[in-house]
Amino acid sequence: MTLKICIAQLNFVVGDMPGNARKIIEAARSAHADGARLLLTPELSICGYAAEDLFLRPSFIAACDDAVKTVARELAGLKDMCVVVGHPTGGDLRSKSVAVQQRHNAASVLREGRVIETYAKRELPNYQVFDERRYFAPGQGVCVFQVGGLNVGLLICEDAWFEEPARLARESGAELLAVINASPFHLGKSSERLGRMSERARAVGLPLVYAHLVGGQDEVVFDGASFAVDAAGALAARALGFREQLFTVEVGGQGAALSLSGEVAAEGSPDAQLWDALVLGVRDYIGKNGFPGVLLGLSGGNDSALVLAIAVDALGRERVRAIMMPSPYTADISWIDAREMSERLGVRYSEISIVPQFEAFKATLAEEFKGTKEDATEENIQARIRGVLLMALSNKFGSIVLTTGNKSEMATGYCTLYGDMAGGFAVIKDLAKTTVFRLARWRNANDPYGTGANPIPLRIIERPPSAELRPDQKDEDSLPPYEVLDAILERYMENDGSVEDIIAAGFERAVVERVARLIKINEYKRRQAPIGIRVTHRSFGKDWRYPITAKFL
Repeated sequence: MTLKICIAQLNFVVGDMPGNARKIIEAARSAHADGARLLLTPELSICGYAAEDLFLRPSFIAACDDAVKTVARELAGLKDMCVVVGHPTGGDLRSKSVAVQQRHNAASVLREGRVIETYAKRELPNYQVFDERRYFAPGQGVCVFQVGGLNVGLLICEDAWFEEPARLARESGAELLAVINASPFHLGKSSERLGRMSERARAVGLPLVYAHLVGGQDEVVFDGASFAVDAAGALAARALGFREQLFTVEVGGQGAALSLSGEVAAEGSPDAQLWDALVLGVRDYIGKNGFPGVLLGLSGGNDSALVLAIAVDALGRERVRAIMMPSPYTADISWIDAREMSERLGVRYSEISIVPQFEAFKATLAEEFKGTKEDATEENIQARIRGVLLMALSNKFGSIVLTTGNKSEMATGYCTLYGDMAGGFAVIKDLAKTTVFRLARWRNANDPYGTGANPIPLRIIERPPSAELRPDQKDEDSLPPYEVLDAILERYMENDGSVEDIIAAGFERAVVERVARLIKINEYKRRQAPIGIRVTHRSFGKDWRYPITAKFL
């Protein structure tokens, strides 16, 4: 027996059911013409993942139902072809009866114009960025269908992380597991997925095909890299990461002798994956929301330089604009480096001094501030002037402002509300400052999108970080060294370590308590920050839901 399976590793748009249906139809026709007889689409492919509270709208569920019927009808002429489509299903949500409000995260198997099976996801994740129990009830059934003489057991994402769903599929006659997924990226997740799916295949003694979503959706990115493992858990095929692809897996043999084969794409290094995730996140947020381009304040520092390089790789130089807004404290080398980087990348570059506006603000407030010394107030005024200018350009020309703050700054509040936090999309808000330095060096050594090698002047990377809002200012005047800060941040914020645990690991008590306090008291700022791309297992966003008013450190 031989069977060709096609994984439709595609980039869907949440809520665009007609467009998503067209992509599935086109993929199925192409796969059928290529000899495939089973097409797997990702989890909730008909509506995109995740649709959040749109799932609560009866009209949304109805539109999904209509789109599934459209796909079935359009593919009726594909002889012997099975297409697995992910979609929500549910009853009349206007009713107060619990029985009719049973919504499910489901998948249907379509064959020659009919829905022959519908399976409801059994295991619903409710951790990190997942809220599936808010929207769905767990399924109770098992789905095994036949295609090309092979019994295929269907699972949806989290199902395959648990023993029972796969075991029940095998007991119902499955000879191969097909797992459709929408699993958000974070560093290390691809290796974790492969390890767990290999473990599942070995546990049930069945080969497994893993069909994964690709694309950016608000703060999360899906990295593709769909794959197949044999019954012993060995990798048999792997699709490209962070790219759309119709990926083929060949199945041969019979019973326990089933074999899987296909191309095995190389997996990028951790920094290459980080870069691809950030580029895809920017490209899809800008593209799916219809912005003509982006603009950002280019300071001559490392954060804004990294964001500029990401934006150009994501969108092309024609859709990116950089604005240098010097203050009285901006060093000459900041001007020089900002100009040089803009020239290297070929983006539109402007310089708008904020000195006149800053002096005007000080004059206006002189009577109110009489008898006080200059402090963070005057620093924040400069940042807020820049925010006003960037937002004015955004309003006038339609481009979205990319903010340039990193995770270390967001954690400690080393940022200005309505100033450098003003904007629409925070590209590197989940990158610690030490990662920003490392990734800048990686990008200078690599040109993955062909937009220019070595885009960031070396001096930008090597200079001590400074906000340049007062004379001779350095970040470390206000914060612990970034190597120390980021290590504490990882333990406390990302891994839920206690203050005492971190001190026991060798960090100074005063520094740990100060960092923990800064994280706590700046929650109100983070609540008002733009969303940004999640690349760690715990970001400031849906992963982090802490009260603003609280005493506990």
